[in-house]
Amino acid sequence: MKNARGVALITALLITALVGSLAATLAWDNALDIRRTMVMLYRDQAIQVAVGSEGWVQSILRDDLAETQTDHLDEIWATDIPPLPIDSENVQGTIYGQLEDLQGRFNVNNLIDGNGEGDPIIQEQFVRLLQALELDPRIAAATIDWLDTDQSEELPDGAEDPLYSGLAPSYRTPDQPISNITELSAINGMDLATFEILLPHVIALPRGTQINVNTATIPVLQSLGPNITLGDAEGLAQLREGGGFVDFQDVFGPFIDEDLTGTDPISETSSYFQLKAVVQIDTVRVSLFTTLWRTPRGDVVPILRKLGTI
Repeated sequence: MKNARGVALITALLITALVGSLAATLAWDNALDIRRTMVMLYRDQAIQVAVGSEGWVQSILRDDLAETQTDHLDEIWATDIPPLPIDSENVQGTIYGQLEDLQGRFNVNNLIDGNGEGDPIIQEQFVRLLQALELDPRIAAATIDWLDTDQSEELPDGAEDPLYSGLAPSYRTPDQPISNITELSAINGMDLATFEILLPHVIALPRGTQINVNTATIPVLQSLGPNITLGDAEGLAQLREGGGFVDFQDVFGPFIDEDLTGTDPISETSSYFQLKAVVQIDTVRVSLFTTLWRTPRGDVVPILRKLGTI
């Protein structure tokens, strides 16, 4: 009898332990499900807030075009957006970001002409940019092969499908203009360190865009002519402070590559900008990169959105 009571007691203890363990597991799984749901909700809210910030930036760019015909780094749009509170009935968090003139960078799609062939004049400009950054100039030929419409390699440094198809994993060249500058990371000779150095100075925009000398980075300014030294470029950057160049054509006349002058490569206005909006809600952080096109009429249109890191 005592043995039976002992077995019953042990059985009851085991059942209690199993029920307690099961209850703890169910409670934990339920807590995880709730947390996942909240994170997904916060993420959706953060994306909506980030997209909503585009409207504010669009009005700034419209007003800027109405007030002035030049774009420079002393204007309101070039000021970083400070952390601003998001405080509504359903959402609490912060948003901050910045607006950048994309025409202050070198447009890699300009390397290809209207026939889909490499432009040797723009290629030389790209080579100068690579040299200013102390990068391998052979990347220029590989970039042209990445973009042009044929499968003929730019000798001696080009790379077409036969090279990339032999890699693991294998891939092919797009043979057309690119929409995302991160595609350059797949080009032959481009490692991570090289790409990170090059990234702040290049962009992928519709072919034919000009470089805004009022906002161009110093290496991009150096790329405009074969005799522009680092000191020259730094001096030009100082000269544009306080409202941009008074007469940019006269200033750059002695410096700019004679071959480039026929392509009308520089300007003091811009049509393409990038908004980086970062929204933090609870522990969820969302970064939205939006490329905005400001038309000659003043309309500002989002043409590309990307979530995450560029």
